[in-house]
Amino acid sequence: MSRICEVCGKRPISGNKVSHSLRHTRRVWAPNLQRVHAIVDGKKKWIRSCTRCIKSNKVVKAA
Repeated sequence: MSRICEVCGKRPISGNKVSHSLRHTRRVWAPNLQRVHAIVDGKKKWIRSCTRCIKSNKVVKAA
């Protein structure tokens, strides 16, 4: 499964983890995705959405 929000397209980003001694190692920040029962095009569907889209009401939840 891909770690991509189906609403906004947010995906993992990469960068460096920097320790206290300033060593750099690669790491990945993944979005906080939740499986949500939502209404898409008038039909109920399971989607993977980030919590920011859920909180900002970009996702219409199915009852």
